[in-house]
Amino acid sequence: MEYVNPEGLRLDGRRFNEMRQIVAEVGVVSKADGSAVFEMGNTKVIAAVYGPREIQNKSQQKKNDHAVVLCEYSMAQFSTGDRRRQKFDRRSTELSLVIRQTMEACILTELMPHSQIDIFLQVLQADGGTRSACINAATLALADAGIPMRDLAVSCSAGYLNSTPLLDLNYVEDSAGGADVTVGILPKLDKVTLLQMDAKLPMETFETVFALASEGCKAIAERIREVLQENTKQLEYRRAA
Repeated sequence: MEYVNPEGLRLDGRRFNEMRQIVAEVGVVSKADGSAVFEMGNTKVIAAVYGPREIQNKSQQKKNDHAVVLCEYSMAQFSTGDRRRQKFDRRSTELSLVIRQTMEACILTELMPHSQIDIFLQVLQADGGTRSACINAATLALADAGIPMRDLAVSCSAGYLNSTPLLDLNYVEDSAGGADVTVGILPKLDKVTLLQMDAKLPMETFETVFALASEGCKAIAERIREVLQENTKQLEYRRAA
């Protein structure tokens, strides 16, 4: 299959360096301390944050001078065409760990000793890039909850198909068997918090794909800032009214 035509357009009409449309909203779960919905194209994720609150595991209370971050990732049964997916499979466990480690890198856990922060993530629609969408949704939910952070943790993927680097792969592109690089960064601190690749690439090609994913991360960070600023304006307007 030809994933990039001679005019340089992908199957969904995007160029190699174009992202899917991003839609995001905070404060979507009333009972949570912070929550958000994040959409990248047809991929849609909801995140809910609870905490900081007292550590539930009593045995850990005296040992932790930093907040404990817990993360649970799951996919809704209706999120893909595969109805046999179990709620907690090996992939869900792995992604829960990856996302937790990424969020720990941005949260100022030392400011909240002897407490825990719970992050719940559910994929409502899956069309590629669910890992990145979850990280971006979690960042928005943490900000909505007022959790202190060093920087925004943002993530984006890029791949290599038909000898062409492609930004923000959808499911069809992601399933084509090419290399897929997922990057997470703290943009203002210029630090990489996540780097995963599912196939080997020559170093020169890897650097190109990595740079493309990093630019995608920066664009997402800008969009997240816009969403948070708009939410702040709405809150100020309601208080003034």
